[in-house]
Amino acid sequence: MATIAPLAEAVAQVVRDGDTVAFEGFTHLIPFAAGHEVIRQGRRDLTLVRMTPDVLYDQLIGAGCARKLVFSWGGNPGVGSLHRFRDAVRNGWPRPLELEEHSHAGMANRYVAAASGLPFAVLRGYTGTDLPAHTANVASVTCPFTGEVLTAVAALRLDAAVVHAQRADRHGNVQLWGITGVQKEAVLAATRSLVTVEEVVDELEPRPGAVVLPSWVVDYVAEVPGGAHPSYAHDYSVRDNDFYVAWDEISRDREKFAQWLEGIA
Repeated sequence: MATIAPLAEAVAQVVRDGDTVAFEGFTHLIPFAAGHEVIRQGRRDLTLVRMTPDVLYDQLIGAGCARKLVFSWGGNPGVGSLHRFRDAVRNGWPRPLELEEHSHAGMANRYVAAASGLPFAVLRGYTGTDLPAHTANVASVTCPFTGEVLTAVAALRLDAAVVHAQRADRHGNVQLWGITGVQKEAVLAATRSLVTVEEVVDELEPRPGAVVLPSWVVDYVAEVPGGAHPSYAHDYSVRDNDFYVAWDEISRDREKFAQWLEGIA
């Protein structure tokens, strides 16, 4: 059963130096508060995984937490580039960053394979791209029934998965709704998991379209109201668009970024 704990304790137990870790969320429910706690605790040599790394990963990379990024798209949504990401790739600041790039479909299938306990997934993707030439985790496979040549992608097994959700009950069962991405698959693909939530309630009310993560697949739950800011939690908060615009200027300059970093310490 999941342990309900303060955020700092939960992060210390779930995210460790050298881990392959995903902070997943799509458009909303992005676990910013947990990511900031990882920065405060000084985690290093992380392989960061996410289908759509945005501002949170820019912050983690700029803080020197990341050794490698496994992803399928990266940017400040609606604004532009991730400048700490670009600085790490171009200039090795604050440290060099290794990249492993995939398509969205490839990443999603890799999560599903790991969540299903399979070694790889098969899809009709990557055709016509040069991605297979640049990663060992993409290969061709011939269907034993039809002879069709398909693409195989290795299962994306995680040491840790961190997601944000709207609610959990006191037993550690988690409920999330709205625009959901691969949060469920990421948790099931991970050895350890942490879910930050807007609130802990006595009982989860049935809700159409909601995803429920049972307590036996979650290791830690931390109650962190506003834990998705500046992204949003559907029915709890709205997206802070001004922050995303402001981040473009902050992240362009190393000194301004360092000042921001001191502010979350």
